Amino acid sequence: MKEFDTYNAAYSQVFKPNKLSVGIVVPIESYSMGPVPTMQDHELRVKLVENLGFSALWVRDVPFNVPTFGDAGQTFDPFTYLGFLAGKTSKIALGIASVALPLHHPVHIAKAAASIDVLSQGRMLLGVASGDRPDEYPAMGIAYEEREALFRESVEYIRSAHRDFSVLNTKHFGDLNGLVDVLPKPFGKKIPLLVTGASQQTLAWNAEFGDGWISYPKDLYTQAATLKQWRELVSKFHKFDKPFMQPLYIILEKDADFKPHPIQLGFRIGSNYLMDYLKSAEEIGVNHVALNLRFNSRPIPEILAELGEKTVPYFNN
Repeated sequence: MKEFDTYNAAYSQVFKPNKLSVGIVVPIESYSMGPVPTMQDHELRVKLVENLGFSALWVRDVPFNVPTFGDAGQTFDPFTYLGFLAGKTSKIALGIASVALPLHHPVHIAKAAASIDVLSQGRMLLGVASGDRPDEYPAMGIAYEEREALFRESVEYIRSAHRDFSVLNTKHFGDLNGLVDVLPKPFGKKIPLLVTGASQQTLAWNAEFGDGWISYPKDLYTQAATLKQWRELVSKFHKFDKPFMQPLYIILEKDADFKPHPIQLGFRIGSNYLMDYLKSAEEIGVNHVALNLRFNSRPIPEILAELGEKTVPYFNN
């Protein structure tokens, strides 16, 4: 069994070889009737999620409310919000899934991510993506067609900025000339960059340069084949393995034996069948599942309590 490398506390806590852990996606509320959540009681629910033993908390980078996309995320800036949550929590990993790199200058991402990592003593996980909402690009004067190159340059820039007085020349973001430095530096070895989807790159590029892969849920047979390909590519470039994680929308029914009914990117499901699904996902090599509760009609604290009693203890130990 190949081990994962050790980068910071969050990476080691959330990702373990041949193990699956369970996290939660913010907003931790139901908002199926529109794209914008209320964010009421968000601080209390974040603390509840940590106390129940969820391994990671995930926010998203959604710069604009795009009606055709249909989800404004947590509405707060992800870095500002995670900085706030870093001071309200003590052990849960703090993740962004994912920053659309072409829409930001990488020096700001590097500085913000390292700041959260230091303030939280290594609890930062940074998902990165090329962005998939074309309406956002003209609003920022950025060419949508250039996102492939912008993504690669941004990853290289962030890596360089987290080293001391780096030298780097880029086409789109300027140059690091070794005479200036970006502070602070990450608390641990480095901040893990988890590539989302393809991000306009090949899977081989991700296996070589990413620190993990975030992709969408698929049927377990297809996902197993995908993970086999991923890990074979990782082994070509590294002596260590790299983790895989996925989101999962669930509508948790009160009947624990409610059989899975597919919804977009997930299931309407009972807790017994959810356990079966997560165990099967663990068997094929999924290392983390981030649950999204947006479409539930039951009270969210009730759902969290059920997950905290039946699901989380089995996996997050």
